[in-house]
Amino acid sequence: MPGDTPKLNPAYLEELRALRLPAGHYAIYGSGPLAARGIRAAADLDIIVSKTLWAQLVSRYPAALREHPTRLAIGNLELYATWPPMDAHIPAMLAEAEEIGGFPFVPLRYVMEWKQQRGREKDRRDLLLIREYLRTKGEK
Repeated sequence: MPGDTPKLNPAYLEELRALRLPAGHYAIYGSGPLAARGIRAAADLDIIVSKTLWAQLVSRYPAALREHPTRLAIGNLELYATWPPMDAHIPAMLAEAEEIGGFPFVPLRYVMEWKQQRGREKDRRDLLLIREYLRTKGEK
C-alpha cells in the first residue's frame, strides 16, 4: 500500500507530499530509511535535495532557513543540500534512491557509511540494528 512504512509517522510523509518536490531531486535520509524498513522509529524526516531544488526551496521558504547546520525546517521536515561528510555522494544517493511506500529513500549502504564516519553512540546502535536487519533479510 502506498505510504505503508511501519515506523515512520504518516503525518510526516503527508507534509513531504504537500511540498510537491520533483522526483529525482530529493530523498529521505537520516533515520528515515531505517524507519521505512521497520528498523527503528524516526523522530522527524531529514531530506537531502539537489542543488537546483535547494535554490528553489530557499527562495520559496526563506523564513524556514536555519543555520548550524544549514537547512530548511518546514514542520517536521528538515531539508539539506549538504550532508557532511557525505556531500560528494549526494548526486548518487538521489539517483540510487529506493522507493518505499511511494517515497524515495537513500539506500542503507550510504546510511551505514555516514553512521560509520560519525561514530556517535546512537550511530553505533543504528549500525547494529541495520546489520541485524540485513542479516535477517539475507542482504549484505
